[in-house]
Amino acid sequence: MARPTLTPREDREVFVVPLEVRPDHIDANGHVNNVVYVGWLQDVGTAHWNARFDEATRARWSWVALRHEIDYLRAIEPNATGVAARTWVGDPQGPRFNRYVRIEDGQGRLCAQGVSEWCLVDAATLRPHRIPPPMVAVFSTTTEATAISAD
Repeated sequence: MARPTLTPREDREVFVVPLEVRPDHIDANGHVNNVVYVGWLQDVGTAHWNARFDEATRARWSWVALRHEIDYLRAIEPNATGVAARTWVGDPQGPRFNRYVRIEDGQGRLCAQGVSEWCLVDAATLRPHRIPPPMVAVFSTTTEATAISAD
């Protein structure tokens, strides 16, 4: 059973990433393959992190995906345009954040939604580390931001 529609929190930045539907994304059923959605969840979270933190911060800290959960609601067909992902984070739980993602088609219809659990780690040791409050603050605006590209 699908979860209720994910809705961004008012106190969190919503980060938007355009998604490209490529021919190699299409499966034998004629729509974007499930594995592609998992990759998109990971790519969108990474894009948000890279857009908000400088190189020194990204060299000091890294994220490890612990879990992805996706609800597939509407197929995305070949040659679809205007597909985009909207993402935001929840409340930190020690070293963990839940990241929420909505994938919408060019008409703004919800096609899939997902929740990923990420763990902050020290990039050198890969040991988990409590998410610092200043890091949370970066994700706590209500301004919608857009990535420059999906790459």
